[in-house]
Amino acid sequence: MPSDCISFQSSGYFTPLITDYLNQKENLKPLYNRFPTLQNFKQQIQEKQQNYSSDSRSVLINALEKQYTGFNATEATKHNLDLLKQENTFTITTGHQLNLFTGPLYFLYKIVSTINLSKQLSETYPEYNFVPVYWMATEDHDFDEINYFNFKDKKISWNRESTGPVGRLSTLGLKAVLEVFEKELGPGNNAAWLKELFREAYIKHSNLADATRYLANEIFGKNGLVIIDGDNANLKKMFAPHVKEELLNQTSHTKVAETADNLTDYNIQVNPREINLFYIEDSIRERIILQDGVYYVNNTEVKFSEAQILALLETNPEKFSPNVIMRPLYEEVILPNLCYIGGGGELAYWLELKSYFESAGVTFPMLLLRNSVLIATEKQAEKLDRLNLSWADVFMKQDKLVNKKTVEFSELSLDFSEQREFLQQQFAKLHAMATKTDATFGGAVKAQETKQLKGLDNLEKKLRRAEKQNHADKLERITEIQNELFPGRSLQERKANFSQFYLEYDGKLIDKLFSSLKPLEHDFNIVVL
Repeated sequence: MPSDCISFQSSGYFTPLITDYLNQKENLKPLYNRFPTLQNFKQQIQEKQQNYSSDSRSVLINALEKQYTGFNATEATKHNLDLLKQENTFTITTGHQLNLFTGPLYFLYKIVSTINLSKQLSETYPEYNFVPVYWMATEDHDFDEINYFNFKDKKISWNRESTGPVGRLSTLGLKAVLEVFEKELGPGNNAAWLKELFREAYIKHSNLADATRYLANEIFGKNGLVIIDGDNANLKKMFAPHVKEELLNQTSHTKVAETADNLTDYNIQVNPREINLFYIEDSIRERIILQDGVYYVNNTEVKFSEAQILALLETNPEKFSPNVIMRPLYEEVILPNLCYIGGGGELAYWLELKSYFESAGVTFPMLLLRNSVLIATEKQAEKLDRLNLSWADVFMKQDKLVNKKTVEFSELSLDFSEQREFLQQQFAKLHAMATKTDATFGGAVKAQETKQLKGLDNLEKKLRRAEKQNHADKLERITEIQNELFPGRSLQERKANFSQFYLEYDGKLIDKLFSSLKPLEHDFNIVVL
């Protein structure tokens, strides 16, 4: 069975910005506080301890207790909620959208990474407590990004209109989605469990935030996961001074734009707006725009003077929603957090924010790339063995993989480099002769060289095509197994839903993830079920 260790950097699925961050390149060090190593957490704890007040902790605890009212929190989660009351307790946090039925697999990987890191820190620093937190992105309004999940080859969608924050969205209409899902699941105990999980989450809860809390609690509650909803008036009140600063001075735009100017060698993840806040109500989440001293709510007739909008902030802070630029600051203001765990795209925009945090006087968290996983069956692993494929092979782009294996299978040399070099040497001699004659002869030599090298390239391509045809059966089996492991030639974790693996492997998937994922190691995990 293949047993390669695939590093994030060599997997081919991360941007230059993220690979340079993982390699701790000097040019990126000003963009983060501390790199996430076990030893560095000690200083991070000390800094956050000085920067997080007991008053903030009290507001957080009261908000969480209210949010858990009516939910059957596990003993492990209740214990962690109690621990959060203590000054020596800190959080490890991940965040994610409210994807239907968890959405893609990496939802699980984020949370397992968060829980496993919390455990590891508890063992290393027993004088402190560490609580895993899942931040629900309840205020997002990109409904089209979350209203479906893929079960095997079928896209199961929730088709309806949505304009406001998705967490407040009614779950009416999801019974029809369940009926479609049930038909796809078929009979059996595991299918029955999945059906009941969907029913209890989405049919018995009135909004998407509560449904997602129930779902995450059912899957991870026994591991002590604490789930938080930032769409909360008291938590927003704690954040209000930073909202006021944004409204009056637009500091986030200035600071993030300065950082972006230093990242011109990379593709910038997000660009700041002048004001990085939304105005929200149940059916609206629209940008706040400042023009000529007046604050307008985009796409509406709502507008405020400076005095009016500051008065609204004082009385109704819940009507202000931070966007992707300000939400990280909001999280770190209300949580005693040490580390944020996210995907490559998330870390890319976090790396734009450190100077903004410094200007706000808030500790910048450590940034950890979440675990990534490729799930394979034993049969698939055995097939890779028979085809003499390594895990590194299947991570290659398919055309490169096919070319590599064609060369391995062929008894002929498919590389004409030697012939190309010989040809270039001969023409070099002709060019030397041309310099002693006239320009027309030199031009003729150059044209002939180009023609013959191109002809050699064509011959090489024709030979490769012929050899691919000769080994078509083997190459087809190779592409078939790669397509199984990388659906749509993309990462499995971005496409598949956990339910298709649970259906066949019962609880083994979650247990295997907890035993396999090591958050502080930067390797792509291969999990064989």
